[in-house]
Amino acid sequence: MILNLARRAHNHNWALDPIVRSLLDTDFYKLLMLQYIWKHFRDVQVTFSVVNRKSVVRLAEQIDVEQLRAQLDHVRSLTFKKSELVWLAGNTFYGVRGIFEPAFLEWLEHDFRLPDYLLDVIDGQVRLEFAGEWTQVTMWEIYALSILSEMKTRYGLRGLNELELDILYARAKTRLWEKIERMRAVDGLRIADFGTRRRHSFLWQEYVVDAMQSTLGDRFTGTSNTYLAYKHDMEAIGTNAHELPMALAAMANNDEELLQSQYKVLELWQQTYGGALLMLLPDTYGSTQFFRNAPDWVAAWTGLRIDSKDPLIAGEEYIAWLKERGQDPCRRRLIASDALDVDEILNLHHRFHGRIRFSAGWGTLLTNDFRDCHPRGEHELEPLGLICKLQTVNGRPAVKLSDNYQKATGPSDEVARYRKVFGSEGVENVPVLV
Repeated sequence: MILNLARRAHNHNWALDPIVRSLLDTDFYKLLMLQYIWKHFRDVQVTFSVVNRKSVVRLAEQIDVEQLRAQLDHVRSLTFKKSELVWLAGNTFYGVRGIFEPAFLEWLEHDFRLPDYLLDVIDGQVRLEFAGEWTQVTMWEIYALSILSEMKTRYGLRGLNELELDILYARAKTRLWEKIERMRAVDGLRIADFGTRRRHSFLWQEYVVDAMQSTLGDRFTGTSNTYLAYKHDMEAIGTNAHELPMALAAMANNDEELLQSQYKVLELWQQTYGGALLMLLPDTYGSTQFFRNAPDWVAAWTGLRIDSKDPLIAGEEYIAWLKERGQDPCRRRLIASDALDVDEILNLHHRFHGRIRFSAGWGTLLTNDFRDCHPRGEHELEPLGLICKLQTVNGRPAVKLSDNYQKATGPSDEVARYRKVFGSEGVENVPVLV
């Protein structure tokens, strides 16, 4: 793909340059989870809100709120195109054709609409919230994050002339190439793009994904971005996220139901999907307690994604647990996905290759690594730790504990209550990079 990124960034002569141009421009797991929610929890009411983990960055001073409103309104005007729905209906995902039910696709075409939002500014931060039916609200997450991330990028590029933009992108391309070069010679490496939510821009993500596909061959397994998979005939990668166990936990009526809710999610998931989509995400309330309390049938799932624990520790914990349950780790998959860069990916591959089917989901530092690339030496292009999290479910607060104290979310009294139920074994307190 030949694209003059500098000229494209420099020449803005239109009233609105839409950041999201298709409803497929989201992580694939959001569509899988949407069908799950549509099947099992169609009447549930939720709220989501955007949180800036780096509160020292006053985001509202870098983003024009009215331009943000225009971008959000544009996304609300979009609908799924016929060609996109035909692709979802007929394509093979994880070796299965027809993974999306005809009735669900019919609902997507005729009944799905993004609900309105609440947008204002509080103490230099953007306040952005979404409320309504879970089936409608959930899709806002990735659209909102990618819009905010690219608007921050546009702020960082303001005032740069075309030569300076050329220098910026030349440095970023060189960095990308150096990372790819280190991976090209590594046998058995498996890596996917997980970088939609905090990307530098849509065009840069597309450039990166194209570069990975053309140079890494079968080492590059695909992208989490459904639109890029659709456009470039790639594998769409993704399964599920913390949103599901957070919602079921919030709906629990007592402590025992709360403890078991993390497995109830899995029961319903395997009623909806199977095979390679049976991927565990055990850290919502702590991985160690998840393994200790898990029913035997959970060990038969295809694999595990690590999100908030040191992946070296988490990988060894999972392998040991599989062996205790009489499972062969070599028949299971281990995916690392939290704040990875090339050094961590290669180290993890070296540690686990041949012991378990290891792969990496490379996110922010694949699609938004412009650190020290700015031609004027400024730091405005460093990625920002934005999240869009479930806040309430049917009026009850939603909580995530994580394997890292720094990543816990929810009201402090509810977090304390959850910790009494789930415990804190294996939880660490480490800085959050992105």
